[in-house]
Amino acid sequence: MPKIVDHDERRLELVDATWRIIARNGLEGATMREIALEAGFANGALKPYFPTKDTLLEFAFGHVFNRTNQRIVKVTEGKTGLPALRAFSMEVLPLDEERINEARIVIPFWQKAINDPQKAALHQQSMDEWLTTIRRYLAEARDNGDIKAAIDDAALAGQLLNMLLGAQIVAALAPAGHPGPGLDEQLEGFFTLLTR
Repeated sequence: MPKIVDHDERRLELVDATWRIIARNGLEGATMREIALEAGFANGALKPYFPTKDTLLEFAFGHVFNRTNQRIVKVTEGKTGLPALRAFSMEVLPLDEERINEARIVIPFWQKAINDPQKAALHQQSMDEWLTTIRRYLAEARDNGDIKAAIDDAALAGQLLNMLLGAQIVAALAPAGHPGPGLDEQLEGFFTLLTR
């Protein structure tokens, strides 16, 4: 009897293998052959799922974004305003090995997105979603009287998002075992400025 293949599961196995290879060897070291070997598949097994490394990288970016969003949903459940915004931000900050590896996937994706309209649109759609969420939490906090800063919420949302995205680069470039210089303290500094 032929083996039944779960195609979604196989795609995730390949994305996880891609993630590990990029984290270890960088994007250039993530050849289709190496990814197949890491996932325990024959080289040709990737083609039906991801015809090119670019399509695999695109899927990996979407997977990282979705995983982050799933964690955000869990940590913000029942929270609004500043507590929700803090929980959201802490989930995006690359403070542990998993999130640093996510940054190592996202950064090569950004590099490709510079000259690829499809990848740029995927990135913009993802960031628009996060900006909408950040603005909602800021508006709730302002309505609660928790935000005192006389800066427009749209500017604050952009500032926070830029800080979170910049932290991805800092953490990815930091030496192994050092997640970067006080990213959580910098975030707390931002929240302190909001309430003054």
